Amino acid sequence: MIVVATERFAEHQTPPGHPESPERATVMDAVADEWRQAGGDVVAPGSATFDQLARVHDEGYLRRIAGTAGKAAKLDPDTYTSPESVEIAHLAAGAAIDAVEHVVRGSHRRGLALVRPPGHHAEADRAMGYCLYNNAAVAVAHAKTIGVPKVAILDYDVHHGNGTQHIFVSDPDVLYVSLHQSPYYPGTGDVGEVGRGAGAGFTVNLPLEVGAVDEDYRVAFSEVVLPIVRQFRPNLVVLSAGFDAHERDPIAGMRVTTGGFAAMTMDLLNVAEECCAGRLMAVTEGGYDLRAFGDCLRQVVRVFGSHGGGTAEWPTAGAIAPTRGRAAAQAARSALGRFWSF
Repeated sequence: MIVVATERFAEHQTPPGHPESPERATVMDAVADEWRQAGGDVVAPGSATFDQLARVHDEGYLRRIAGTAGKAAKLDPDTYTSPESVEIAHLAAGAAIDAVEHVVRGSHRRGLALVRPPGHHAEADRAMGYCLYNNAAVAVAHAKTIGVPKVAILDYDVHHGNGTQHIFVSDPDVLYVSLHQSPYYPGTGDVGEVGRGAGAGFTVNLPLEVGAVDEDYRVAFSEVVLPIVRQFRPNLVVLSAGFDAHERDPIAGMRVTTGGFAAMTMDLLNVAEECCAGRLMAVTEGGYDLRAFGDCLRQVVRVFGSHGGGTAEWPTAGAIAPTRGRAAAQAARSALGRFWSF
C-alpha cells in the first residue's frame, strides 16, 4: 500500500468551530507518519491540473473557484475558502489522482489519499457540504483515461455523495454505491435513484434510518452491496472513506463502531481481490470526532496493508435488531431487481 499525504492540508482554514477543521489534517499526518515509521511508502501529492478537474467539473465553475484564490470566501452556508484553499484543494484532488496512478500502473495494489477538503458533495458546477472539488470523481475520471474500463465506487460516509452520483449518473462503466443516513443532508440518495439512460441500474442507494448499528450495515453489505459489486466486476474499486457514521461522531446519528468500519473495508478489499486483483484506492471524506477519525483511518491502513485480504470480522451483533438494514436492503432489492440478481 502507498499513502499519499502532505502536512499542507492543514493550510485550508475554516471558521472557528467548523466541523471540517484543520485539526483533522493533524490526525491524518499522524496516521501517515505511523505508516512511514512502519516501513510503508508515503509520498506527497502533485497538484491536479485544470484539465484533470475539467473532466468532471464545468470550466466556468473552475474559473469561479480559482477567483477565490488569496482570499476568504463563503461559497454556501457550510463551505468556505481561506487564502490558500484553492491551492490545497488542487493538492487534494491531485492526491486522489496519484493514488490511482500507483494502483493502476501496478507499483502498489492499494492506495490511500489522506486529504482535505473532502469532495463527494461537490457537484460539477457547485461547491457544497465543505467540498470544493470532487476528489473521488476526479480520481475515477483519471482512471478511465489511463485505460481502466470499469470502476466501482463505494461511499460509506454518513451523508449521501450527491456530487459523485450526479457526475456519473448516466455512465454504465461507473457503479456508485452509497450507504447513508436518511433523511439527512443533502436530501438526495433515495432508493429510487438508480441512474439515468445508459447508466440505469448503476446507481445504488441504501438510505438507512438514523440509529443504524454495525449489524444494519452488515446486512446491507451482504444482501445488496457485495452481490452487485461482484456482478459488476470492476477493474478498480474506489472507496469514499468518510467516518461520520461512527457512534462518536458529533454531527450525525448513526452508531457504527470502529470495528464496523474495519469490517466494511475488509469486505470491500475481499471483493476487490475477487474482481480486480485487489486494486483498491481510498480517499478521505468526512469524520469529525478526531479520536474516531484516527482510529478508523488506522483500521483502513491495517486492512489495506494486509496481504490478499482476510476475514471481515464484523462486531458481534448486540441487542438491537438490524431492522434498519433489512428495510434498506429490501427496498434496494425491489428498486434494482430488474438490473441485478439477488
